[in-house]
Amino acid sequence: MSTSKDFKDYVLGQLDGFENITCRPMMGEFLLYQDGTLFGGIYDEKLLLKEVDGVRKYNLPQVIPYASAKRTMFYVEDLDDTEKLAELVRTTVAELRK
Repeated sequence: MSTSKDFKDYVLGQLDGFENITCRPMMGEFLLYQDGTLFGGIYDEKLLLKEVDGVRKYNLPQVIPYASAKRTMFYVEDLDDTEKLAELVRTTVAELRK
């Protein structure tokens, strides 16, 4: 299953307060970047973030993004809580830049 344009647009709308968020299509799914840092993606109608230690405290479900993936990612189920979403993305990007 691939992600619909409507769901991609919804996720990007929830991330609207961030500067320099870009979205690149990849084989029916979408990769998410902030200032060139790949922090997650939209896979099968789900927002997934790369695993970083600072996000573990939120006890997000870990899922495999696609069949041949070597690592799991954190699944952000509640996209309506934009404050929490902002914190998750900021933490993920900050740790990935270290």
